[in-house]
Amino acid sequence: MHDQLGCLDYDVVDVFTDRAYAGNPLAVVHGSGGLTPGQLQALAREFNLSETTFPTLRSETAYDVRIFTPDTEIPFAGHPSVGTAWLLRRRGELSGAEVVQHCGAGEVPVRVREKGAELTATPQHVRRRDDAETLAAAVGLAASDVVGAVHEASCGLAWTLLRVRADAVARSRPTPPGWLPESSGPDPMGGLAVVAVTVQAEGCAVHARVYFPSGAAVVEDPATGSAAAALGVVLAADGTAGTEGSTAYTISQGAEMGRPSTLSCRVDVETGVAQRVHVGGGVVPVASGRIAVPPG
Repeated sequence: MHDQLGCLDYDVVDVFTDRAYAGNPLAVVHGSGGLTPGQLQALAREFNLSETTFPTLRSETAYDVRIFTPDTEIPFAGHPSVGTAWLLRRRGELSGAEVVQHCGAGEVPVRVREKGAELTATPQHVRRRDDAETLAAAVGLAASDVVGAVHEASCGLAWTLLRVRADAVARSRPTPPGWLPESSGPDPMGGLAVVAVTVQAEGCAVHARVYFPSGAAVVEDPATGSAAAALGVVLAADGTAGTEGSTAYTISQGAEMGRPSTLSCRVDVETGVAQRVHVGGGVVPVASGRIAVPPG
């Protein structure tokens, strides 16, 4: 489980970027299979990043992973899935370009490339919401900033997607104390994504800011793959992605935090319904070391 000095190896990578100190940082802790949930939570709290992962190999092409925020365990997340698969392949623990991640949301195929990776997520649910004015006010915006219907969607972690005018994304701000949109489905609510979508000939350009529930250790995320996947489900549901075929969309996120990120996505649609969502981007190693095992 750990060495004789009671330490575990870890790596930190930046995800959805092509350079260090941009994108979304991720801590990956190795050899944690015998630890309790409380110990895993303590490690995640120590790193205090959006997420920390704890992978365990099944084979050369598959692994289990547990994903923790500083506050709780979650069933699925995007940048942890992309970053963990890429890192395990870099360490030589996985082989081949196609691997499968087993997490709380089920099986997540990941295609690993030299400089990054792409996950494929399965849509879980999508519905329209009727609280646009309340949602806009929660992030400091007016009802007139909202464009079209508000949706909630999930590929394992639910997000409320608030589409707004292009100039409104930068004006938005974290949610007030005690506020959290409620999930209507079985998946836990990740938070609120504020997005501006521009339809172009080659796909959609998206500017996003993503906020966690008020009171969370991390209030804003610089790159959020699970919200990006949920957006693909919404683009199909509201007709932006068309009724058949694959639509590409590129998300720019994190610039307001000083951590610019790029998420390259596409949604596969059949008869107007999202079937699969692909979210990918670059991964860059930034740190490695050893961390003490927390008390059991």
